[in-house]
Amino acid sequence: MSLESVPPKYAQLVQTLQRRIEAGDYPPGSLLPSENQLIQEFGVSRPTVVAALRMLREQGWIDSQQGKGRFVRGRPAMDSVESNRPGQAYLTTPEADTPGELIEAGAVAVPNRIGALLDVPQKAKAFLRRRLISRGGGGPTELVSVWLPLELSEGTDLTSGEPLTQGLREHLKARKGVRFDHVVEQITARMPSADEARKLAMPKNTPLLAVFGAVRDAAGRPLVVVEVLLPADRHELEDAYALTS
Repeated sequence: MSLESVPPKYAQLVQTLQRRIEAGDYPPGSLLPSENQLIQEFGVSRPTVVAALRMLREQGWIDSQQGKGRFVRGRPAMDSVESNRPGQAYLTTPEADTPGELIEAGAVAVPNRIGALLDVPQKAKAFLRRRLISRGGGGPTELVSVWLPLELSEGTDLTSGEPLTQGLREHLKARKGVRFDHVVEQITARMPSADEARKLAMPKNTPLLAVFGAVRDAAGRPLVVVEVLLPADRHELEDAYALTS
């Protein structure tokens, strides 16, 4: 999860503990300070400490053992690779941190593939927020579309023409109370439409990589679909996963 430029207290605590783990102040296998010790040292509330420890556990930095405490695992081996997943990046990174322009925001009829991922009827409308991203000063590099049910967009800043100062995940959690649980990611290759090729300044006969990240809650209910279109001549995708016995 990306932390905003002025992090809340729990995020600041996460960053401090991560730095201490990387510096060897809390070596792998050692017992992390207790909740009470962290409260006293940093002068924060118990909910702040609990939120920070939960994030560290979810990210794989620490383990919890009932009745014994929390033990340090170290920096997650795949942390840097997982952070490069395109779908995940657009869920957690504030738009204001990514150079680009908003080219569409409003209710539109959903394409068949998006409708299936959002579990909405054919020809139904959903809310679309689409941005053209430019990195490195070399022109457009990707086209990012965020699709969500109309009722989930109401009362949010997604209708605004200004870049979001929060990641999508944090914004929807704060405004609508929804919790993202997992993402089902699909990657396909196809030729671009004429409009897509024009927006992305793609050479003739160059294919697209299309990444679809379908976000669901813990019950499996679809919440959001992130569609990322990447010119194949400018991108390569990398992933890593653990091997279980």
